[in-house]
Amino acid sequence: MVSAPDTESGLPGVLVISGEERELIRGIGTQVRYPRGQILWSPGEVADRVYLIESGYVRIYKMTAEGQEVTVGAIRNPGEMIGLAETIYHGKRICYAGAIRDVSLVVLTKEQFLKLLASEYHLAMKTSALLAARMRAAESKVFELVCWQAAARLAFFLLKVGESCGIQTPKGTKIKLSFTHNEIASMIGTSRQTVTTFMSVFRREKSIIVNGREIIITDPQKLAAWVNE
Repeated sequence: MVSAPDTESGLPGVLVISGEERELIRGIGTQVRYPRGQILWSPGEVADRVYLIESGYVRIYKMTAEGQEVTVGAIRNPGEMIGLAETIYHGKRICYAGAIRDVSLVVLTKEQFLKLLASEYHLAMKTSALLAARMRAAESKVFELVCWQAAARLAFFLLKVGESCGIQTPKGTKIKLSFTHNEIASMIGTSRQTVTTFMSVFRREKSIIVNGREIIITDPQKLAAWVNE
């Protein structure tokens, strides 16, 4: 079964930036805002800064030769740091980062961030643990793509997004973010037609309610059964 996260971000609590750490970052960083759809960085750019998400959501993705967007990381949520790995070893970006909703971020240059890590031991350890957790998550995603059928990947995606980006309503867990079927397909490695087919299946079995782009999970146990088959 899929377990609930400890925090809004969906990460274990020990990996989420605390209120005190946010204040440290705000004190030395620069606050910026991007509208929905704005690209934060693109492949080939020198990675010389990191970002703390204050509000909104960011997606990490690549483009295929045919121009299709393929999500390669989880949705990054408020309280998370992004742009870490390539900045720490001063490589170039290999993915796009795009705002799913209007986002507010605090930006630190590489020099500012490394100086902060040198002076704040606990933040440095948290950064290391976060990078390790994301590496494990990437390994798990490869396993899902290779070993799970599309229906299981879609059910798991809905459950995880419901946990990290959902609000409780009388009908069930309402996913705060709205996605097109194309966007969902790019996140789980399948086609738009396949997503549409299985969303209809989930609706018929009454595990979800769909109104336009609004999704409400009404029976998480039924969705989890697809994952655990």
